[in-house]
Amino acid sequence: MFWVFWLSIAFIAYTLVGYPTLLWIASQLGRRRQVRGDIVPRVSIIVVGHNEASLISDKIVNTQALDYPSDKLEILVGSDGSTDATVEIVRSFAGRGVKLVESVERLGKHHIQMLAREASRGEILVFTDASIRVEPDVLRKMVSHFADPRIGAVCSVDQVLEPKKGWRGEHFYVYGEMGLRRLEARVGSLVSLSGALFAVRRDVADHWHPDMSSDFFLALHTVEHGYHGVIDPECRARLGIVKSQKAELTRKVRTIVHGLVVFFSHLSLINPFRYGLFAWQLVSHKLFRWMIPFAVAAVFISNVLLWNAGRFYQLTLLVQLVGCATALLAHMGGALAKFRIVRLANFFVLGNVATFIAWWKFCRGEKLVTWEPSQRN
Repeated sequence: MFWVFWLSIAFIAYTLVGYPTLLWIASQLGRRRQVRGDIVPRVSIIVVGHNEASLISDKIVNTQALDYPSDKLEILVGSDGSTDATVEIVRSFAGRGVKLVESVERLGKHHIQMLAREASRGEILVFTDASIRVEPDVLRKMVSHFADPRIGAVCSVDQVLEPKKGWRGEHFYVYGEMGLRRLEARVGSLVSLSGALFAVRRDVADHWHPDMSSDFFLALHTVEHGYHGVIDPECRARLGIVKSQKAELTRKVRTIVHGLVVFFSHLSLINPFRYGLFAWQLVSHKLFRWMIPFAVAAVFISNVLLWNAGRFYQLTLLVQLVGCATALLAHMGGALAKFRIVRLANFFVLGNVATFIAWWKFCRGEKLVTWEPSQRN
């Protein structure tokens, strides 16, 4: 039990602290030189969604306002079995260069992205969500990275808008994830892209998986094609925060299930003899993070069995019990939920619960191809 306890502690510490620290050290030892240029390749912007009537008009207007030559830009909007006015709204923009890609049957976001990709003509493909709003100069900034022939993918930085009230747990994940991606891009390549807004070279998207998350498998395809994926801190995708803890749990379960499907379909990328540092990044960032709940369970169980081993182990068990109780109180709301440390404990427990559920669904063969978008403030 001593070995189980301490090895589990070491695993959690490495995944949450050690890996980011090693990335930071590696980034200080040497950074890849950034090459950018004022280029204007043909770009296809692909927006897909299901029942986005309340958002799609504003999204199209926001996209048309981008500072980019109109003869080099095409906008494709995919409707995934929408039953509201989404299709009619998109058709009303046909005279202004917006192309509709429609599926009467609901097949899933990534399947409609594939259909839109097949209908597009751009050298650079940009994928974004209907709920995302961007500044006019974002597209030029993203495209400028492709002046470097080594760059195959570019993604934005997610920016969660501060709510006046409600669930804030998503902040912890987004801010931590964005920092980790910056370090990964400096050392090697991005392990995953931001689904809110990202761009790839067309050849990176040649091989498509209609039942997998494009923001993950395209990051892996980028490396398979010999390119690097980077993140641009100046390109910000503004997100409303998920409205509730229940919605956050659902979102995390879905995201992790998608991630597990992609990861285990691309196991060749964890070969360090072929992919070097990227193999380490992929395992540490994704697989190890998804294994944290099992390590947490091992720590708790072994700690219970070590109760008679001394006061140290009694104290560590009490700390765990207090942490769980704190998370439960935060989940129930009330005055305690206002404190950052309480919200952090709640977010950690919520994340572990979501990961357990995701593993269960993945092992049962579920892929969650279709889903309802998270409701955001």
